[in-house]
Amino acid sequence: MPIWGRLLGLIFGMMFLKIPGAILGFFVGYMFDKGYSQDFGRMGGFGRFFSSQDALQQQAIFFHSLFAALGHLAKSDGKVTESEIKVASRLMDDMQLQGQARQEAQQAFREGKSRDFPIADILKQLYESCHGRRDILQVFLEILIQAAFADGRLANEEYRVLEKVAKALGFVRRDLDYLIAMFEAEVRFRNQGRGSHQRQGSQQNGPSLEDAYAVLGVTANDDEKAIKRAYRKRMSEHHPDKLASKGLPEQAMEIAKNKAQDIQAAYELIKERRGFK
Repeated sequence: MPIWGRLLGLIFGMMFLKIPGAILGFFVGYMFDKGYSQDFGRMGGFGRFFSSQDALQQQAIFFHSLFAALGHLAKSDGKVTESEIKVASRLMDDMQLQGQARQEAQQAFREGKSRDFPIADILKQLYESCHGRRDILQVFLEILIQAAFADGRLANEEYRVLEKVAKALGFVRRDLDYLIAMFEAEVRFRNQGRGSHQRQGSQQNGPSLEDAYAVLGVTANDDEKAIKRAYRKRMSEHHPDKLASKGLPEQAMEIAKNKAQDIQAAYELIKERRGFK
């Protein structure tokens, strides 16, 4: 068991409250050392990313839960495909996980593939470590949705796993379906934007307005006020600075940045087509 909590508690307690403070500080430090040893020892390599114990606790749990859930999702239909392995590896690359931290991510992925993997317990720990912050948990769920579409489709078995994850994180089925629909719209919107310069002879030139509405979660029947409100809400959910301040690991920020860019581009297209100020 680590001893730093007891040592620091003893020193600071003595400084401020003499003998009674030292006793109290030693006890508090003991409880911290005990909790740290039990709860986070297995997260070891991930801890080197973070500068404080609070950050280590929340963010190491985020990483461990994420890659374990990815393994569970990949195995849901009975086999793990090459594309699913590549998705997990690419995510590790994007998060710059190297050395022991990468090995632990790979181990978490393997653990998640177990038939009796206790995913509900892992997700409960994640929920508690994030204090139920919906935006952080939503990014977690969105990463899994993106992984589920690695082969271009969402299998029934994968949907059931996503539904289980969503429920454990405080989302209802309607929320999950909403996020899936927006992800599909974002993919179409992004791909059409990238390919528009290659379709000079095509009738469709760039992203569709319909997909832009779907990215924001609105329809063509919504007025300017409703669309602006939806835009602000979606940007708030994925603004990198806001998510970072709430504890989203910097290594997972790329997902939020990409979504924020899609949301901004969709809103700009709607503004242009509808003449908003």
